[in-house]
Amino acid sequence: MTFLDPPARPDDLILPQEEILDADALSRDLAAAAAHAQSAADLRRAAVPILGTAMREGRRAIATAFAARPFDARPATRAWCWLTDCVVLAALDLATNTMHPLANPTESERIAVCAVGGYGRGEMAPFSDVDLLFLTPYKITPWAESVIESMLYILWDLRLKVGHASRTVRDCLRLGAQDFTIRTALLENRFLGGDAELAARLDSRLRDELFTGTEREFTEAKLAERDSRHEKQGERYMVEPNVKEGKGGLRDLQSLFWIAKYIHHVREVGELVALGTFTGDELGTFIRAENFLWAVRCHLHLIANRANDQLTFDMQVEVAERMGYTDRGGRRGVEIFMQNYFRHATAVGDLTRIFLTKLEAAQQKSEPLLQRLLKRRKKLRPGYARVNGRLAIADEADFLSDPLNLLRLFEEGLRTGLLIHPEAMLLVTNHLGLIGEGFRNDARAQKLFLDLLLKHGNPERALRRMNELGVLSAFIPEFEPVRAMMQFNMYHHYTVDEHIIQCVSHLARIERRELIEELPVSSEILKEGINRRVLYVALLLHDIGKGRPEDHSILGARITRKVAPRLGLKAREVDTAEWLVRHHLLMSDTAQKRDIADPRTVRDFAKAVQSRERLDLLLLLTVCDIRGVGPGTWNNWKASLLRALYRQTRRVLEDGMEALTREQRGADAKRNLREALPNWDTRDLKAETARHYAPYWQGLHVTAHVVFARLLRDLHADEIAIDLAIDADRDATRACFALADHPGIFSRLAGALALVGANVVDARTYTSKDGFATAVFWIQDADGHPFEESRLPRLRQMIQKTLKGEVVPRDAIKSRDKLRKRERAFRVPTHITFDNDGSEIYTIIEVDTRDRPGLLYDLTRTLAAANVYIASAVIATYGEQVVDTFYVKDMFGLKFHTESKRVALEKKLRTAIDEGVERARE
Repeated sequence: MTFLDPPARPDDLILPQEEILDADALSRDLAAAAAHAQSAADLRRAAVPILGTAMREGRRAIATAFAARPFDARPATRAWCWLTDCVVLAALDLATNTMHPLANPTESERIAVCAVGGYGRGEMAPFSDVDLLFLTPYKITPWAESVIESMLYILWDLRLKVGHASRTVRDCLRLGAQDFTIRTALLENRFLGGDAELAARLDSRLRDELFTGTEREFTEAKLAERDSRHEKQGERYMVEPNVKEGKGGLRDLQSLFWIAKYIHHVREVGELVALGTFTGDELGTFIRAENFLWAVRCHLHLIANRANDQLTFDMQVEVAERMGYTDRGGRRGVEIFMQNYFRHATAVGDLTRIFLTKLEAAQQKSEPLLQRLLKRRKKLRPGYARVNGRLAIADEADFLSDPLNLLRLFEEGLRTGLLIHPEAMLLVTNHLGLIGEGFRNDARAQKLFLDLLLKHGNPERALRRMNELGVLSAFIPEFEPVRAMMQFNMYHHYTVDEHIIQCVSHLARIERRELIEELPVSSEILKEGINRRVLYVALLLHDIGKGRPEDHSILGARITRKVAPRLGLKAREVDTAEWLVRHHLLMSDTAQKRDIADPRTVRDFAKAVQSRERLDLLLLLTVCDIRGVGPGTWNNWKASLLRALYRQTRRVLEDGMEALTREQRGADAKRNLREALPNWDTRDLKAETARHYAPYWQGLHVTAHVVFARLLRDLHADEIAIDLAIDADRDATRACFALADHPGIFSRLAGALALVGANVVDARTYTSKDGFATAVFWIQDADGHPFEESRLPRLRQMIQKTLKGEVVPRDAIKSRDKLRKRERAFRVPTHITFDNDGSEIYTIIEVDTRDRPGLLYDLTRTLAAANVYIASAVIATYGEQVVDTFYVKDMFGLKFHTESKRVALEKKLRTAIDEGVERARE
């Protein structure tokens, strides 16, 4: 037999063809197999191992070359495609010339095999689908059916993922008219082998009868498909992007090319320069982004050893290492790699915008929906024009004669509500050099910038566009390092710059009175009036110090001291903005990591804040900062903590430090309990208020006091009383326990809750004077919400079994206490601190480490074994990181004043953490 000649390819494969596959040797081996085969089935069994070996060796050679040149994606994708072509053509040759030969084929007994989709375009990642079109002139004959079946069985036996369709030319035209996915695949068809005339006829008829005259229809369909895909995949700034389908990914670039090819009949993207669709620089951006994204995708496939396009955290580390990124300047190599990724994704967005505007100008795409909906159009200021519903520049020379117009353009966009025309954006990016030191110190420029933040009600629109075009970094050079910077953790959903813009957006939404019900305190503060200039500038700069070895709050404060005057703030305003940036985590940390029921916590926080003005500003900044982390980060639990801290601190600032004392809290709590139980006998009430020590009254709300009063009433020493209720205000389930006190009770309860998948966010335990333990835990499910009512009976049952000793948490939790693969890529160092000043009667132990299901149980069990009494625990989770804070005493009821005791206890806690992580990795 004669092996079909492998398809011709330009000499841009990552290796010479002969180093990928020896076509002559393969042809000889297949011919020998054919000579000895007694049947088609025999030949298939003999041919598959030969082809499999050739394919594996070829893939291995390409992968080795790609590992040595990890950015050479284009030659690598062409090489994988060329190798696949060779295998497909070998299968075609076996099927037509050996398995099912025809001495005198009729007109209908012809077949053409075409590659379609991405394979048709000539680009393949290592495990891409092999999409084939089997084309016949008329109805499929028995011979053609046999050829197709034999080919497919060979390819399937080679473990190739084959997508296939068997159609006539008429079928292709009919189905392509009905389905845009099929039409797109046909647009990319490439003849591989068989009847060339038949394939040429398909190309001609597609162009003349299907593509011509339907350009606008196709364009609109592809753009609608893109919007739907973006909605499903998420923003391009999401930190675990899909390289193929995500915003700014390969599919966006491919969509541009599909539309261009459909309209202009181009074969290469480079042809778009001559057509005026792209400039030479834009073409360069397209090629660089495409090559980078393909490189990432190919490495993903090779690492996973399968088709995989999701750039998850664990994959990010491996891809970065393969592409040669290393740690430097206090940043991990993976963070530098992801910053490059997001900058390329942003560039893809810019190219899309430019391309679509050119289509609008050519009437191939509808005007933006937003502009069509604007019935009353504001009159444009001199120097601007409206082109296809977008804000354009009337005279470029006149515009550039005053550099301040580089900012005025964005203000005019906000004022009129118009989107900025891409040609105007291009003019701005090409003249960023006009924004120099003099520009930045010009009072008019400072006022223009502040007006963008303060005047129009939607500053995020201008900030996002300015950031993408480089204007923000030109006006505030200190912003450039955080542009497209990824924070490599599971807590932050966005890059640093997008997080900042999201924060500004949330503040604008509060100002627009859109969140009154959700954020009543913040909305009221803004309604009463604050210094908006300070708040917006502080919010813009609060994370500007990220990505360097120094504490970003301290560095950010120094940068604020330098930048805030350039933004037009007065000396006193600069002081306040600097303080806010330096302490922008203070309120969040205090509310989430400390027991705000302890008066010392509130008084210390009030001393740090010092004034009502700072308190108001810090609350708003904190709320926007948390909400700007990503969807689902803000919840009622955090809201209730911040509200409580704000109200108590405000009381202290207005009425003096003595307005909040343990004694006052205790007296108020007892009075509230008596009012809440009006039907109780006076004697029973007196017994209940007398049975608890002072911390019990100071640490719980009256609702919990009422629950415990009822649980303890007539409770015997051998009984366990449990009350489970949904605390809607805190977005958690409140679990109250009353039982005879014994050592390690806190740990056993934590173990029982871990076994049912409960995440503890807050917990307190008290011992009564008559020997009962009263413990309350606030718990959430895996999604950060209260447990559903239907799950509460199982929760109660598991707790009962654990407390009775029927279930041993230490053994039962092992199967649940596992680290997921994507979490293993994170470096989470352990920090343990002891604080004897933060509480009047307790030592505060703060454990900052990697989160996992069994951590709290391991820590509390270790403390119990060391005879440490746990009064309360506060748990704050930040993605893969958790901060567990314990308020404790030693066995004598004293703080841990002795250094040796603290060192010994820290060692035990670290051992428990290390052993737990090792167990969770198994």
